[in-house]
Amino acid sequence: MRRFDLIIVGASFAGLACARTAASRGLKVCVVERKTDPGLAVRTTGILVKEAAEEADIPSHLTRLIRGVRLYAPNGKSTDHAAPGYYFLASDTPNLLRWMADEARRAGAELMFGTAFKGAEQTNEAVTLPDLALQARLLIGADGATSAVGRHFGLDANRRFLGGVEFELEPEPGLDERFLHCFLDSKLAPGYIAWAVPGIGITQVGLAARHGFRPDARAFLQSYVKRLGLPERRILARRSGLIPAGGTLRRTALGRVMLVGDAAGHVSPVTGGGIVQTLRLGRRLAQLASDWIDAGGEHPAAALAREAPKFGVKLWLRRGLDLAPPNWLWNVAFGTAPFRAFAQSIYFHQRGARSDSLPPERLSGMIDELKGEKEHERA
Repeated sequence: MRRFDLIIVGASFAGLACARTAASRGLKVCVVERKTDPGLAVRTTGILVKEAAEEADIPSHLTRLIRGVRLYAPNGKSTDHAAPGYYFLASDTPNLLRWMADEARRAGAELMFGTAFKGAEQTNEAVTLPDLALQARLLIGADGATSAVGRHFGLDANRRFLGGVEFELEPEPGLDERFLHCFLDSKLAPGYIAWAVPGIGITQVGLAARHGFRPDARAFLQSYVKRLGLPERRILARRSGLIPAGGTLRRTALGRVMLVGDAAGHVSPVTGGGIVQTLRLGRRLAQLASDWIDAGGEHPAAALAREAPKFGVKLWLRRGLDLAPPNWLWNVAFGTAPFRAFAQSIYFHQRGARSDSLPPERLSGMIDELKGEKEHERA
């Protein structure tokens, strides 16, 4: 029987962030992952908001800076949105996860790929994975929206989801790379949005929809090229997945077992964004586990529960978005001052409020200025 301080199930953003920090603090860590490669079967678009980029020092060659959002109404009209000092990063997600795995390994964590979680037993002193002959003081489920660890131990499970589908296309030079392109359309993407992202060596085009609606990505793909007057591009890959939309789960721990990341519902019910929370809470869980093991601190599950997002207002907004306002209503509201303020707050949070007074032409000009400054710095 091989013994560890932490066994983490899932080489996810949360799991790898937790593994690296815990190993850096001297804990003996093992990551168990059923995939043979952390970059295989990625189910996320991989857009990093500024706050996520601040949680990890990611190599620049794995990301591309995007300064603003171009939002489209169902009738084709668009508005540009930006906020001073804010940005997004399109990422090479498969290689980003591989880099995170390498960083965790360098810190001292042991990574077991191609190894599935098949069950565990716990006592007051330890958790044992008998089929793998592994034992740990703490077992962490960072294994996604339908966590096997959570199911095995009878913890709360995500029940409400957004269903997402995305295509990777050949690069599209005609797509303005300054923006994330987001499309409101309650017929194609009720309860959420569709998107086109000028990524790294590819263009990512997809959509997600409310619980119970099956999104038709090919229908949006046809609509996307028609709306923007772009040529059709060859499809390189396709991905789909479930995005938790019910907020943080209540019962995410039992004794020496606990959940983090998507497994615990640490995903915004409004935007579906979870990478920033998984990175932050994965690192924080490692710190709390180290304090608990090395210094007799509070159980990490209790401490993390206080710090996990509650999403109170966002849960109410999710209920409203699930009603899927008809396209004519989106068209009427689009471009009005209240709508612009709402869009700014969704995409840029508190920073967005400081940009509400800027006229559309100034926002677009600001993006160009910032892009020019960045290119000058590189030169």
